[in-house]
Amino acid sequence: MLKRLQVLRAGIKQTNPDVVISFNDAINVIVVFALAGAKIPVIVSERNDPHAHHLKRPWGILRPLAYRMAVRVTCQTEPALAFFPAAIRRRGMVIPNPVPKISIPSESKFNGNMPLPGKTLLAMGRLSPQKGFDLLLQAFAPLASRHPDWTLEIWGEGAERKSLEHQVSGLGLANQVRLPGLTKEPREIMRKADLFVLPSRYEGFPNVLCEAMACGLPVVSFDCPSGPAEIIRQGIDGLLVPAANTQALANALERLMSSDVERRKFGAMAVEVGDRFGLDRVMALWTDLVLEVASRQARMVKRLEPKNKTTFSVDG
Repeated sequence: MLKRLQVLRAGIKQTNPDVVISFNDAINVIVVFALAGAKIPVIVSERNDPHAHHLKRPWGILRPLAYRMAVRVTCQTEPALAFFPAAIRRRGMVIPNPVPKISIPSESKFNGNMPLPGKTLLAMGRLSPQKGFDLLLQAFAPLASRHPDWTLEIWGEGAERKSLEHQVSGLGLANQVRLPGLTKEPREIMRKADLFVLPSRYEGFPNVLCEAMACGLPVVSFDCPSGPAEIIRQGIDGLLVPAANTQALANALERLMSSDVERRKFGAMAVEVGDRFGLDRVMALWTDLVLEVASRQARMVKRLEPKNKTTFSVDG
C-alpha cells in the first residue's frame, strides 16, 4: 500500500493539477493520503449512501480522517451528507448526477400510438442483494394471476442470478418473468416498457431511475436511502412506498398496472426530470466548486510566497 501511495502521488504531481477530484469511498481515502502535504487540493465524492454501504476495515476507520483533510466533500443527496460529522458537513456540498435529455419517438408506448400486445413492467440493475429484485418478485407474485397480460423483465447480471431464477420457479412465475441479461441499449428497452420499478434496499443516486423517467416511464420505487425521494415527485410522476415493504410495493404496482390513464399522466410529467437534473445545471455546480477550490489554493500559494525575493547569479 505504501508503494501504491508513492506511485499515485508521483503520477498526480507529474500532471501538475490545480485540483484533484476523487470518486468512491476507499479510493477517496487512498488519494487523500497519497497527496498529504503535496499542496494539491482534493475534492472527494461519495457515490453511494454511507448509512447502508459500509466500508470494511481499515477504510471505514480512515475515511473520517481523510475527509477532514480533503478541501471539499460532495455527496449526491442531503441524507448521504448527513451521515458525516459536523466538521465534514461544513465542507460538504450536494451535487446530484446529471440526467440526459432523451428524445421520445412518436411511436413509443408513452405516446399511446403503439398498441403492442401485452404490457411490460421493467426493472434494471446489477443482480445483487442491494437492488432488491427478490423483494420485487415477492411483490409481483400475487399480481401475476390478476394481470396475465403483464410481463416483468429484470435486466442485468450478477451473483444473484441463480437465486432469482430459483425464486421465479418457486413462485410459479416462469411464464411472466424474464431475466434477459445485459443490454447495450437500455434506453431502447425503456422506450418499449409501460412501467418502471426500483426495488432497491439502498442507493446513492439511481441513474437508472432518472433515465427511465427521462424516457417517459411512470415509476414506482421503494423510498430507500437515498435518492428516490429526491427524484420522484410523489403522486406527480411516480409513487414512493416504504422501503422493503413488499405489500406496499404490490399495491402501488397494481394501482398503475390497472390504469392506462394514470400511467400516461405520470409518464408525461416524468420527462421533466431532465430539466430538474439537467446536464447544464449539474455541471455548473461542479464548475463553480472547482473554480472556488482552485482560486482558494492560488490565494494560499500567493500568501506563502516570500515577499522579498532574492535572485542569485553566478558569473563564470
